[in-house]
Amino acid sequence: MLLAVNIGNSNIRFGVKKDEDVFLSWTVNTKPYKTRDELFVIFRNMYEHYACEIKDFTGIVIGSVVPHQTEIIASALQEIHQINPLVVDRNTPSNVIQHSNQMGTDLYANAVAAQSLYKGKKIVVDFGTALTVTGVDEKGEVLGVIIAPGVITSLEALIGNTAQLPDIELKPPKSILGRDTETCMQSGIVYGYLGMVEGFIQRVNQELKDNCTVISTGGLGHIYKSLTSYIHLDDKLHTIKGLCFLYEFLQSNSR
Repeated sequence: MLLAVNIGNSNIRFGVKKDEDVFLSWTVNTKPYKTRDELFVIFRNMYEHYACEIKDFTGIVIGSVVPHQTEIIASALQEIHQINPLVVDRNTPSNVIQHSNQMGTDLYANAVAAQSLYKGKKIVVDFGTALTVTGVDEKGEVLGVIIAPGVITSLEALIGNTAQLPDIELKPPKSILGRDTETCMQSGIVYGYLGMVEGFIQRVNQELKDNCTVISTGGLGHIYKSLTSYIHLDDKLHTIKGLCFLYEFLQSNSR
């Protein structure tokens, strides 16, 4: 079994792959940042909770956009498994061609998964701490990226900078025009971001002169997928799958 770990600014997602299937996944909060000993206990408890046998794991791959947590997490996992984790980044060889020296590992993994799983031109919309839109052509070349504030990031900024706006449940309101503060905010955040995402997809399709396959991922992708025909499928494990593909590319090239 392969353990894939995606260290994001808000969450650390774990995925367990056996054969061709990522059959198990869980997340823990990235913040507050934890010590190596705290992480060691958390990881051991998670394995016990999900009935994972440590001896069954044969590899570990880590992708991270939080550099100061990467080594701490890798060290804790190394002690548990007695396996040296493979840390991948935008320079790891793959079936994708990218030209940026600033691309985050999560964006790179999203592009790798899109190229590995889907044909033609692809757009990956990642609803994470930042909202990102990544375009990949049929040959695997990354055509470019859009970065905007994430849904939760914007909502927290709105609440934190106003005196009377409350925290809300993130779900579509029954009416686009709200009649109380909560539904007014839900309409603005849900449908405002829906309009933004649909606009991004429209403009990318126009620029590429194609109707790209659109994949959403991230913790909120399922909310927006249900509201639009612009997103063709939602896969919360899309980034994890990209990390697994990167691990497999490296393993095959080292033989």
